[in-house]
Amino acid sequence: MSHRQRFTHQAVIVTGAAQGIGRGVALQFAAEGASVLAVDRSELVHEVVSEITAQGGTATAFQADLEQFAGARAMVAACVSRFGQVDVLINNIGGTIWAKPYEHYDPEQVEAEIRRSLFPTLWGCRAVLPEMLARKYGVIVNVSSVATRGIHRVPYAAAKGGINAITTSIAMEHAGDGIRINATAPGGTNAPPRRISRGGDAANAQELAWYQGVVDQTCETSLMHRYGEIDEQVAPILFLASDDASYITGTVLPVAGGDLG
Repeated sequence: MSHRQRFTHQAVIVTGAAQGIGRGVALQFAAEGASVLAVDRSELVHEVVSEITAQGGTATAFQADLEQFAGARAMVAACVSRFGQVDVLINNIGGTIWAKPYEHYDPEQVEAEIRRSLFPTLWGCRAVLPEMLARKYGVIVNVSSVATRGIHRVPYAAAKGGINAITTSIAMEHAGDGIRINATAPGGTNAPPRRISRGGDAANAQELAWYQGVVDQTCETSLMHRYGEIDEQVAPILFLASDDASYITGTVLPVAGGDLG
């Protein structure tokens, strides 16, 4: 990865920073000079901050439940209190809890998927906009998904489709206010085993088969016929957050080996 100092003197919030893509994003922002508020509801986020500070970077951990607006509002307040401002918000929380044909989802599971993968971004944008509008400056990058076209994840797909709509609509509302907002749409991505479960672990052979269907479809519809790596997701996120993308807003960038979602 590049170690250009693109974010010196910038305060960056990264949500879902304890694991996976979020962890990689937080580490790379710090490596490029940002002061990072690493946010997660898991205490594992403190380990990520320790890793950053051990490498000479600047970071603070903040634990919050971003499925609630109060958590998002507290997150923004914490960043302003600690670093004096919010320059960049990366809304990264979300992820499939269950994988199965839609007719097998219980109503409670549908609502849980929407709460997990839509509301943290919806609330994050709502919480940070007043701060960015007051300064007439800010960048938001949302992490969507190419799973808006896929099998066995209809509620998750609906949530990610909502993130695409949030991205384009806020861009239209606030392009004249010095605010840019874009999204990446990752495809399947290799990551270390999750240390904190999302709560929908497969319990039987049928559920495992349904999940394997997701994996097979992901590899089939990607032109590269493979999963991506975390670094391949991190780089586009930082590009969209940087001045390198100063003339890009309202865009959803697929990062999925040619799968457009």
